[in-house]
Amino acid sequence: MKKQNLLKIIFFSSLIYINSEEIEFSSDYMTGTSKESNSTTALIGNAFVKTETMEIKADSIELSGDNFRYITATGNVSGKNTENQMDFTCGKMKYDRTSKIANLEDSVHLIDLENDVDAKAQLIEYNQNTDIAIMQIEVSLQQKDNNCTAAYAIYRKKTQLLEMNGNPKIIQGKDTFRAQEISLNLDTQEITLDGRVRGTVTDSKETKKEPELPDTNNQNNLQNTESNDKTTITNTVGNKNE
Repeated sequence: MKKQNLLKIIFFSSLIYINSEEIEFSSDYMTGTSKESNSTTALIGNAFVKTETMEIKADSIELSGDNFRYITATGNVSGKNTENQMDFTCGKMKYDRTSKIANLEDSVHLIDLENDVDAKAQLIEYNQNTDIAIMQIEVSLQQKDNNCTAAYAIYRKKTQLLEMNGNPKIIQGKDTFRAQEISLNLDTQEITLDGRVRGTVTDSKETKKEPELPDTNNQNNLQNTESNDKTTITNTVGNKNE
């Protein structure tokens, strides 16, 4: 028992500073193995890990690899990138402290607090160094008046560019845009559609109401109502892969 407690103390000491990076952690229970080049520590129950740029909470968290390079969180995962103002929730994640790449799985919800971008997907790979998120399967993203869906998308935080393919669609208010590939500049709201372009644009025009005429013939008063002119756009110019 004393040897086991001593081993846990060694784990605790080794987690304070790893490659000049301070790592904090806590949990209800901790266990692990200590090897010269590949140590493993498991945090079970209300697990929490904090690095210089990342905070992670989960039901359980495992630290493994050379100098605890990998952080794997499972069950009710939530966290934040404190450096780039990105919050996330998911079912499972694996974070590489060396490459600064986080792989998020199972009902992923990623929020860019700085730019008010809300994204969801089943799989998201987020690179802290480049601020690029690669999203796959049941992708949806909301920002301002934009509601975007696709099977695959790349969100570039630094340039505020969203690139989508796999039946992509953008809904802006009452307007809808579809194509094989869609790019959306989230700053300028400029949309680029490429291949089998189609969509609908609704132009709402308010008509002036005419003065009511005297009901001299016992007829109903004339009254104008608002009308919506709906234009359907179908564009086959510049199609790809047809």
